[in-house]
Amino acid sequence: MKTDFARQQMVDQQVRAWDVLSSDILLALMTVPREQFVPVGYEALAFADTEIPIGHGEAMMTPTLEGRLLQALQLKSTDSVLEIGTGTGFLTACLAQLAGEITSIDIQEDFLQTAAANLEDSGTRDVSLLAMDATSELPDAQYDAIAVTGSIQVFDPRFVMSLKPGGRLFVVVGDAPAMDARLVTRTGDNEWKTDSLFETSLKPLVNGILPPQFSF
Repeated sequence: MKTDFARQQMVDQQVRAWDVLSSDILLALMTVPREQFVPVGYEALAFADTEIPIGHGEAMMTPTLEGRLLQALQLKSTDSVLEIGTGTGFLTACLAQLAGEITSIDIQEDFLQTAAANLEDSGTRDVSLLAMDATSELPDAQYDAIAVTGSIQVFDPRFVMSLKPGGRLFVVVGDAPAMDARLVTRTGDNEWKTDSLFETSLKPLVNGILPPQFSF
């Protein structure tokens, strides 16, 4: 019962309070057992509005940021979705509840192994997990929506090219402590529009930070 109460508080006091009002998204966050996706020893923080370390210097996104990401993408049950940065698989499971076919990529093989086990334990289906460095390659497909779960220092147009016409991309761009959360919509072959959603701070993707520039 304490877990159920903590989960309800997470949804009501954190996610809903940050203007995430979609009933489908709130239901997904209530239904997917977040406590099963946190690393061992961090169960007490499963519903806290804090980043949870998962290894390799990475962390789970906060529940509020997860809610805002899901709401921004305006997912439909028939949408195909690419997730860049699988982590422990929690957001993957939420995406699977809200959309259709989910492909999730991560550079860390052990993350993918952990996520696969977590997804199976939670009963999540229709998810493909791939080992891939998104800063150098992406799956050879186009998607209705793309969710990038780590920040990038400079916007990468390749992500837009992996969208279908009208497809939506959620991405966080810039440098800490004030990064720009953006919704990017593909409007043509080489055209897109960008909406700035809010300021945040998010750990970068591996290789998401540009190498130092040398001056002479």
